[in-house]
Amino acid sequence: MKIVYSDKHAQHDPQTFIVRGVKQRSAEQPERATRLLAAAKGAGHEIVAPKAYGPGPAAAVHTPDYIDFLKVAAREWAKLPGASDEVVPNMHPARAHASYPKALAGRAGWHQADMACPIGPYTWDAALAATEVATTAAETVLDGTREAYALCRPPGHHAFADMAGGFCFLNNSAIAAQHLRSKHARVAVFDVDVHHGNGTQGIFYERADMLTVSIHADPDNYYPYFWGHAHEGGSGAGNGFNLNLPLPLGSTDAPWLAAGDKALARIRDFAPTALVVALGLDSSESDPLQGLKVTGAGFAAMAAKIAQLGLPTVLVQEGGYLGDDLGRNLVQFLAGFEKGRG
Repeated sequence: MKIVYSDKHAQHDPQTFIVRGVKQRSAEQPERATRLLAAAKGAGHEIVAPKAYGPGPAAAVHTPDYIDFLKVAAREWAKLPGASDEVVPNMHPARAHASYPKALAGRAGWHQADMACPIGPYTWDAALAATEVATTAAETVLDGTREAYALCRPPGHHAFADMAGGFCFLNNSAIAAQHLRSKHARVAVFDVDVHHGNGTQGIFYERADMLTVSIHADPDNYYPYFWGHAHEGGSGAGNGFNLNLPLPLGSTDAPWLAAGDKALARIRDFAPTALVVALGLDSSESDPLQGLKVTGAGFAAMAAKIAQLGLPTVLVQEGGYLGDDLGRNLVQFLAGFEKGRG
């Protein structure tokens, strides 16, 4: 399989992650991508560099104010007296009846949903490179290749049109899906990350040309908490075009694959002509975030089921952290996908 990768991801090395009030180093480390790359190379997959697209693909799903903020936030933050090395807001406004702020501290709170998405000096460069990885993979599929894997970092599926969160800044999966729309009237996004793809859902929530489906640990007791519940079905023109399949914490292969069957049935009913898979490997039994308990064999089986849809497919890397099986799970997923293609 053709794998698109940029080493610019390493420019983003977040140090701040607040968990239950305690500061620790982020789980979203550059080593994630280098482990995945090494595993893919070891399995004989072709590695290619992304093309330069600039901010255009990101601007197709993100707001101008948000993109402008990401571009300048770190530079302007560094000028503030006593500022930290990373942009970490100390307030997050409830937006109802709120006005967009002028002060950088206010804009940081407006555009950063939580304390898991610190912005460093090169975060914009790394996030932009990830969008180019995703766009290149989508363009590869548009050019006739049946599938391509975008090894994106930082990840993207928690990023809304105007808000970062959960390690994510620009929504790579949404960007790939929107790029596919240039030739495909109906595109589906299937998110198998342990966390609900709340940003992707939000971006497409009122659209009928994009189906978003997510299987994930139940947000009643797991991030992102406020989104990902079964009753969220889309609104306006998008009513009925969003499907959430939350699972109890600790669910193993059998319920995860059963939820996958429901997801794939809905995708078949939607009848898209292209597919994006938001490939989170953090559903693994060995992932440090410990939301679900999926085995390597489970990943392979899910991949084969997805491949049997027979759709042009872009696989976009989302979560998956520094557990012992990270690289092996990727290799098993890609092998399962290729086996399912037949």
